[in-house]
Amino acid sequence: MSKLGVVEDTLFVPMLGRIYASERYPQVLYDQKALELKKKLPSDLLEYGSQNQYTLLASATRSANMDRYIRSFLQRRPNGVIAQLGCGLETAYYRSDNGGTCWYAVDLPHVIKYRQELLPEPERETYLARDAFAEDWIRQIRTYVPNAPILVTAGGLFHYFEESKVLGLFQMLRQFGEVEVVFDAVSKSGMAMMRRKYMRQVGHADAQMFFHVDSTEELAQKVNANTKVLADESYYSAIPQQGLLFATRVCMAVSDRLRMVKMIHLRI
Repeated sequence: MSKLGVVEDTLFVPMLGRIYASERYPQVLYDQKALELKKKLPSDLLEYGSQNQYTLLASATRSANMDRYIRSFLQRRPNGVIAQLGCGLETAYYRSDNGGTCWYAVDLPHVIKYRQELLPEPERETYLARDAFAEDWIRQIRTYVPNAPILVTAGGLFHYFEESKVLGLFQMLRQFGEVEVVFDAVSKSGMAMMRRKYMRQVGHADAQMFFHVDSTEELAQKVNANTKVLADESYYSAIPQQGLLFATRVCMAVSDRLRMVKMIHLRI
């Protein structure tokens, strides 16, 4: 297995959340593939460290939310395809595949190399070693599926980039036919809280964060007058909370009430 570097180390934060939820709170998320991968991972990377239940389930919630959007999209558009930007070690294919669609997992070359060692390409998921903000990955997908509707997912990706870069990506995607995008975003106050608490607890206190969304409608207008907001929902609104610690439920309730984190779905 390739030696882990700083970037690869961050891949295990969401994986830990999925393992934690699957073992203790499967009503939030159950990920059989993550449990299988647990046996292959170095033991030191499986330690929760300073993470608490809330931060672990925040990661699992992102995957659970993405699953809902993916499944809904494939029900509406059974001929559609899924493109996951910044895929890391995400295992959505194994949780949400409908048995027929094509999936594309996009990340930087060194991340894809590590992913291939832990998760060899399944039958209908193609790994693309590309920069998510360059157009070569979507151009390549369009050579395979010229007319199919595409759902682009970007979980936990945009926080670390300037708004201009994210808008540039959305505007670029408009050139490639029918495309929808679903992603998680923090508000300005949510970003401050994430910097102060969440990033510190997951061991990345020095990570720089830039992109936040206070008004989804304003964001859509910045992309294009024809960009449509399909969903703008509180992050934990669809997550079963029975059995969770009181402190975790309070944190989730405060986050949702103040709209600190949300899921956004756009038709570009």
